[in-house]
Amino acid sequence: MPVEVQDNHLVKVFITGASRGIGSAIATLFSENGYTVIAPNRDELDLSDIVSVREYISRNSNEIDILINNAGINPLQGIREIEHENYLEIFQTNFFSCIELIQWCVPYWQAKRSGTVINISSIWGKISKPKRLLYGATKSALDNITKNLALELGEFNILVNAIAPGFINTELTRINNSIEDLEKIKEQIPLKRLAEPREVAKLAFFLGTQNSFITGQTIYIDGGYTCQ
Repeated sequence: MPVEVQDNHLVKVFITGASRGIGSAIATLFSENGYTVIAPNRDELDLSDIVSVREYISRNSNEIDILINNAGINPLQGIREIEHENYLEIFQTNFFSCIELIQWCVPYWQAKRSGTVINISSIWGKISKPKRLLYGATKSALDNITKNLALELGEFNILVNAIAPGFINTELTRINNSIEDLEKIKEQIPLKRLAEPREVAKLAFFLGTQNSFITGQTIYIDGGYTCQ
């Protein structure tokens, strides 16, 4: 359940990948509302390196109230382009590190009988597109553990949900799609536009601060794109 305290700054929000895009918008929104945001940069916590993740965990307190697993990489590769190192890196960054961070937080949450996990997934965990093989696989895996952990941790009032953004107006979206591609994509979205990062942040903020009974869900924020 959400932490009920009068001073928002007493609530600690831990978020990965907060340097830009959706992560930056989420961190900003929580900060604007007085929450204590912990957002380690890559020098402090390199999610692609299991040693870095475990060293960070060993050095820091797990007294986190809201964990937001946002960081991820999305290399565009077809099946013939993928090397062994590629799927090791993307699964470590997008999936295994999330499990490590959740494991870090769970003992504290179980003791206080409260906690929140928000996993930032993707529409590519549900639908497919060429060269999204590895990325989609990591997001499908993230959706699956979201459901599993909601079942396992529910008795401790720990809420576990995922947000699956569609096409968001971020630097990464513009890198992976040409201007012409983006115009075609907009036409395929029922709302005829991309979402802004702050729109995703508002959903994360609701799940972290207002939600008390939604758990085990992957919530799509895609303008209706996956309805087709």
